[in-house]
Amino acid sequence: MNARSAFARPRMAGFTLLELLVVLVVLGLLAGLVAPKYFSQLGRSEAKVARAQIEGLGKALDLYRLETGHYPSSEQGLQALVNAPSGEARWKGPYLAKAVPQDPWGRDYIYRSPGENGDYDLMSMGKDGQPGGDGENAEVTSWQ
Repeated sequence: MNARSAFARPRMAGFTLLELLVVLVVLGLLAGLVAPKYFSQLGRSEAKVARAQIEGLGKALDLYRLETGHYPSSEQGLQALVNAPSGEARWKGPYLAKAVPQDPWGRDYIYRSPGENGDYDLMSMGKDGQPGGDGENAEVTSWQ
């Protein structure tokens, strides 16, 4: 046994602080490249969900019209698809399996009947909740 081996520490397996910092920098760079693309896709997917919900509500409104002879009035609103309006003898609903959904941004859909763009107008104001806008802030409507 020599003197050197008696005092030498055994080499421990693991990562050095420098290696950990390099890995964190690489992960940060990857996140910086991927995150903006991911979040832009998220905004587009919310608009797609709103469009799909509007199409589903439109089909329920069409079935309501087939059975009652007219669309619900603006005052009755979309709740007429779930609960029978008073005085509506030919209502055979509910026309939706669940409650009327809110748009993906947590607001009620806007429903007008008669509409300015057809028999009815059904729309979501988009992420910002304001008229106008581009991208995910744009309105999602039943007539486009």
